[in-house]
Amino acid sequence: MNTSRGLSFSRASLLAYLLLIVYASWFPFSGWRDIGVSPLAYLFAPLPRYWTLFDVATNVVGYVPLGLLIVFALHPYVKRNHAALIAVAAGVLLSGTMEAVQTYLPSRVPSNLDLLTNVAGTCIGAVAGRLLVPNFLGYGRIHLLAQGWFRQEAGHSLLVLALWPLAQIYPQPYLFGHGQIVSALSAWLSAWLSEPIDLGELVRHTVYLHIEQYWQYWLSETIITACGLTGAVLTLLCLLRKRAPWGQLVAVLLVAAIAVKSMAMALFFSPENAFAWLTPGAIGGLLIGVMMVSGLAYAPALVQRRLAVFALLFCLIIVNLVPSNHYFIAMLQTWSQGKFLNFNGAAQMLALCWPLLALWFLLLPQRHEHTGD
Repeated sequence: MNTSRGLSFSRASLLAYLLLIVYASWFPFSGWRDIGVSPLAYLFAPLPRYWTLFDVATNVVGYVPLGLLIVFALHPYVKRNHAALIAVAAGVLLSGTMEAVQTYLPSRVPSNLDLLTNVAGTCIGAVAGRLLVPNFLGYGRIHLLAQGWFRQEAGHSLLVLALWPLAQIYPQPYLFGHGQIVSALSAWLSAWLSEPIDLGELVRHTVYLHIEQYWQYWLSETIITACGLTGAVLTLLCLLRKRAPWGQLVAVLLVAAIAVKSMAMALFFSPENAFAWLTPGAIGGLLIGVMMVSGLAYAPALVQRRLAVFALLFCLIIVNLVPSNHYFIAMLQTWSQGKFLNFNGAAQMLALCWPLLALWFLLLPQRHEHTGD
């Protein structure tokens, strides 16, 4: 992965992260109203009397990647010190705009403390970016290592792979079952028309599909988990050179996804539910998926790419045909979103869009290398 590819990856990552910040800041995008207050009034208001360490920490951490990515995206056209200053200024402008617009959202409260913590996070990210640019985008050890492991066309697809573990944050009825477009459309149409609409039931009735027995849910989750895992891992494998340590990289990707899934379940519900996702269907799907990936690890990159597309498409079809199991629905009703509300919109959108993003990048025309590796 040459320097130009690394820059392209940084800029694509920055764009994606900006969209996530906007979505998280303005979620749920409904109930807009004008209460006759200036959108900049929050700047001169007293600091909030009630705040939590969690709120402060998440506001800081949420903007660290922004500062880092801006510095990376400006390289090599802007010197590192100047790039860090531009990143901080951009963080102030972006966070200030996000807070100002929240004045018109009934479910959000603009806060000068949020602005300060967001800017602090941007500063940390900008300083980190200034220090890390030589290693990641210059000719440092990390850059040379990535160049030796990944194919030249890997740039944008690496962003998609980096988002896969994060897509596990939002609770899903089936492990790795992302892209529930039908249920999302049903919810949006029901809210728009003020009456419940279940497009999934309509589709199942149309294709004469009836899923009522436990073993049918178990089999569905096994297929969804196996296909979701296979599609994600094959996307990684088709980007690797032959000399890359594919086993270790695949293990890192899977461990990251499972760790994020478990931590999210523990935070959203309770610590004892950290591994509630590990159902018999999920275990079966994990085992089958690992066996499928192991058998295809040394297949040609083009074959891996095509099979990744097939696995993701098949997973997308099944996850939109199969209804959620009753246990998941009952557990979801106990979910008190509370302080996580700010991030659930972005997490839900990522879980919905991840397979579509992966398919888009997998189907883009690729400039294949002819080096034999």
